[in-house]
Amino acid sequence: MPLGYELREKKLVIVEDEAEQVRTIFKRYLELGSVNRLVIELRHRNFRSKVRKLSTGGVRGGVAFTQGPLFYMLRNRFYIGEVRYKNEIYPGPQPPLIKRELFEVVQAKLTEQRSHQVTTRTKSAALLRGLLFDGAGHRMIATHATKNGVRYRYYVSQPYLRGIAKSPTGAIIRVPAADIETIVAKEVADHLGNRTKSTIGQEAPDQNIVSANVSRVEVRKSQLAVWLKKEEIEAETHASGPLDRERGPSLLIPWSKPPAKKSREILLPPSVARQDVRPIKVERRAALLRSIARGRAWLEAVASGVATVEDIAARHKCSLRHVNMTISMAFIAPGLVQAAVEGRLPRGIGIANLRDAPAEWLRQYERLGLAQS
Repeated sequence: MPLGYELREKKLVIVEDEAEQVRTIFKRYLELGSVNRLVIELRHRNFRSKVRKLSTGGVRGGVAFTQGPLFYMLRNRFYIGEVRYKNEIYPGPQPPLIKRELFEVVQAKLTEQRSHQVTTRTKSAALLRGLLFDGAGHRMIATHATKNGVRYRYYVSQPYLRGIAKSPTGAIIRVPAADIETIVAKEVADHLGNRTKSTIGQEAPDQNIVSANVSRVEVRKSQLAVWLKKEEIEAETHASGPLDRERGPSLLIPWSKPPAKKSREILLPPSVARQDVRPIKVERRAALLRSIARGRAWLEAVASGVATVEDIAARHKCSLRHVNMTISMAFIAPGLVQAAVEGRLPRGIGIANLRDAPAEWLRQYERLGLAQS
């Protein structure tokens, strides 16, 4: 039950002292303009969440408000007499506790702040926003793509951003953002004698180093050309005549675009050229990994005494031989299992090739005609 209500004689009624706290929270949020500041004030005023008595005799709640519960409260349409069901809003059985006008103003403020926070995060994430250009002088725009829930950031040359214009052969029109940001931040810091931990896997590239010192970065086929603000100012100061606007870059950083797809080191049969071997098919690889996992699970069940081979066969409605062959998959050499996980086995190898394999790992490789990795 939300703060401000209780159930009496099977009806929801307003608890006035709690309701006054709720109204104060809504009003103070508008006045303070920040949930974080509201959290601090409510702690000073000793506002607490609703206390709930459990059937076991214990209690829940009665704690200081934090950001999450406050956001939920400020968005809760229950307080204006409505309920949400399957993404639809319906009139609820409870009387409204606050005026709709106040609630709607709060919603607008929350939405405005949310939009500002998202925009700020997006801007700060693009270290080279407004500074990066392709070899033809076109501005490169920060963008992203999401695959399997993972966000990948890129810079794309503006004329080709929507795929309308056809890119020139060999031109670099798209680069991975994290890779190029890290390189530029590190090289600029080194050039200025201010080393920073801008390396992959450590801290993020230093936003201040780039924004304070870099005026332009050009992506070329084999290097990154960087113009520094400080050196531009010095050139203007010491110039006897008009400054040559075609002044060369301050830094030339050796660089090449990472391949779109990382090549996999496929396990090769002896005396076979790499270009003649293709990796295992995705469907066969998935089936192989499922069989290995099932074999390990069945082996563990038998070894621990949880089940017998006969029990497993009866449960899965298969033959004893099938169970034994599947359990044999648990004894595949770790290197072969790792290669299967990474998709590095050559095409043609599957479950049938690895069932009932020799106990010695070296002989497993020999049986498959592979060089041991």
